[in-house]
Amino acid sequence: MDYENKLVLAPMVRVGTLPFRLLAAQYGADITYGEEIIDHKMIKCERRINEHVGAVDFVEKGTDNVVFRTCSLEKNQVVFQMGTSNAVRALSAAQLVCQDVAAIDINMGCPKSFSISGGMGAALLKKPDLIHDDTVELARRIETTGVSALAVHGRRVADRPRDPAKWSEIADVVAALSVPVIANGDIFEYEDFHHIKVATGASSVMVARGALWNASIFSEDGKLPWEEVKREYVRKSILWDNDIKSTKHTLKEMIMHYSCLELPEGKAVIKSDTLADLAKLYGEEKYNQFVQEKRLFDGSR
Repeated sequence: MDYENKLVLAPMVRVGTLPFRLLAAQYGADITYGEEIIDHKMIKCERRINEHVGAVDFVEKGTDNVVFRTCSLEKNQVVFQMGTSNAVRALSAAQLVCQDVAAIDINMGCPKSFSISGGMGAALLKKPDLIHDDTVELARRIETTGVSALAVHGRRVADRPRDPAKWSEIADVVAALSVPVIANGDIFEYEDFHHIKVATGASSVMVARGALWNASIFSEDGKLPWEEVKREYVRKSILWDNDIKSTKHTLKEMIMHYSCLELPEGKAVIKSDTLADLAKLYGEEKYNQFVQEKRLFDGSR
């Protein structure tokens, strides 16, 4: 994968599933990260072709629980992000999925307790046998392992989203490395992609919240109305039979940024039990019916 001059969708738990990744790509994202998946969970999966929706599923053995879903449309741009604290286990998980994705990423930055308590995410930054105290020295050491690129979020573990991203410190990492650096932090408008590249010298730029709130941030023609983007996300969720909990979580995050969950729309999303319920809420009943009928027709051939 080429990491030069790319716009990148960041990994987001319960958000970065197939429909949202394809939504971001539709609006201009060059590289799309999936949500972090723990290696323990992945190695318990088996690969299945899902002819029902035209996807490749990694399903927990003995169940119908889809842990990771992808498709041929994104094969050259999707990055599988893994949470791990063990190199051997990480390799096993990577080998299972590597033929269906463009790249594998190891999460070394998640500050959430579920990651740190398992020795994953930002916990990897505290292991003396793996890193040095200084961020630049850490980046240099990671580079020597043979990575193709390094994504750097300009915040420390204790920082919160309201704290300004430290672009100047990302610049220090960029200056020390020869591999492409993907800069991440405080990207909310299309113009910010250019601003952070100038400020840091990074090769590419990654965005999380700015894309969650309106995935058309990747469009050089400017953002579309969020209502339009939201409905397109619902359509893609229907088309790819997305998990209802993931779909509702993503919609609620969008709504909370622009509105309030206590208003009728928010309450209706919370009460929705199926994708059909969401289709009715957002006026996509005909589209949902078309998709279901097409699946029945394709399955009967």
